[in-house]
Amino acid sequence: MGRGSRRTTRALGRPATRRPGSPSPPSPTATARGQGPLLTKEGRGGHSAIAPRHHDADAGLYEGHREIHDFGPLLVDGISGKSQVLFAVVFTARYLDLFTNYISLYNTCMKVVYIACSFTTVWMIYSKFKATYDGNHDTFRVEFLVIPTAILAFLVNHDFTPLEILWTFSIYLESVAILPQLFMVSKTGEAETITSHYLFALGVYRTLYLFNWIWRYHFEGFFDLIAIVAGLVQTVLYCDFFYLYITKVLKGKKLSLPA
Repeated sequence: MGRGSRRTTRALGRPATRRPGSPSPPSPTATARGQGPLLTKEGRGGHSAIAPRHHDADAGLYEGHREIHDFGPLLVDGISGKSQVLFAVVFTARYLDLFTNYISLYNTCMKVVYIACSFTTVWMIYSKFKATYDGNHDTFRVEFLVIPTAILAFLVNHDFTPLEILWTFSIYLESVAILPQLFMVSKTGEAETITSHYLFALGVYRTLYLFNWIWRYHFEGFFDLIAIVAGLVQTVLYCDFFYLYITKVLKGKKLSLPA
């Protein structure tokens, strides 16, 4: 073998060197972390989708995160954090008798689970998944709901005691707690399918209360005017949404409310 052949063989076996001052190519790890020029995400069926990186220096978020997350759920995108805060207040005010009245183990566990899940949801929206929370459209003034319902609870209740007033306040507030969510959907113009299913489940949950009251009145003679009126108000708020859900979402279309 001649000199030229030995020189060629030696060159092929030598690791590539980088000239001083020349930029090094981004490593796969750096690219995956978003430090390279492209952000790569594996899609369904093992195919890769590459989206350009648009970094917002102020917010520390990727612009166009919707495109990046097209392969999976958008986490809390489309969910009103303000409605979830109101629901947390509702269940806290309603179940404060947890510390004074013991009914059964089931009843106690149910109250603890309701309160814990409510505050966990709020924490997930405003902390863990804050990057996907759409706070720009969740702008409903909740004080317009909290203050009137608190005043009404003082004026109209079954018994003027702290726990009874708090229970009444929770009933009034729950009847309108969904308004920030509906306002958010109306402001954005549409709702993701998963958000629509969530809202429908909430509406069904409240509608079932009406049947429960009818059953209890028929078999037990129980009649609570405050709870029934508040439940009717909440059901009426859902009526327009129910119509759109049945005519659009169940047919595979995206739900949209008039802005």
